Amino acid sequence: MKDDVRKYIYGTLIIFPMGLLTWGLIVYLSSCGFSFACERARTLPEMTSVPTLIPATMPVATVEPPHLVVPTDKCRVSGVNLIGAWVSAGSPETDAFPFADADGAKCEATYADVQSLFARSNIWYAGSLSCVFCHSDLAVSPAQLDLSSYEGVLAGSRRADNASKGTDILGGGNWESSLLYQYIAKTQPEVAGHDATLDSNMMIYAGSPIK
Repeated sequence: MKDDVRKYIYGTLIIFPMGLLTWGLIVYLSSCGFSFACERARTLPEMTSVPTLIPATMPVATVEPPHLVVPTDKCRVSGVNLIGAWVSAGSPETDAFPFADADGAKCEATYADVQSLFARSNIWYAGSLSCVFCHSDLAVSPAQLDLSSYEGVLAGSRRADNASKGTDILGGGNWESSLLYQYIAKTQPEVAGHDATLDSNMMIYAGSPIK
């Protein structure tokens, strides 16, 4: 009986240290491999997701959102006043017409500046469709009105076909009595696209200062 106990004690004293040694050897080999320099244990360098990316040394360039960029060669004016100045000047197609900007400075523009107000979306309020989205093809255009061209604007509304004249929307040159003014500056809530969200005071940059 005493011999059996001694065997257990001696076995434990021998096997336990050997187990610790074996465990330590396994840990070392998994961490360092067969190198005494233990290269695997060194702290890995920080790396980018693209290995060839060169670290930036220049300051980050800042770009203003397009609606915050102020053109230095343009005049600030409300869209309604710009169209009104064009109508009051006789609605020229290519000749420049004068207008006063928001600060009262003298400026001039052409019909191309006016046409952009009909052709661009997000002009009269955020998310708005362009005027020509609805008013171009007479077959489906509300009020049979074509705002996609100079000829279409002057031809007016309620037209029978592309070759005919309709109701003058420019008031014969009297802007504030015109149909176009009523539908843009005053709005017609019952007409789709001409609801109360239409901003008649919307400011744009157009034309150029008269020097």
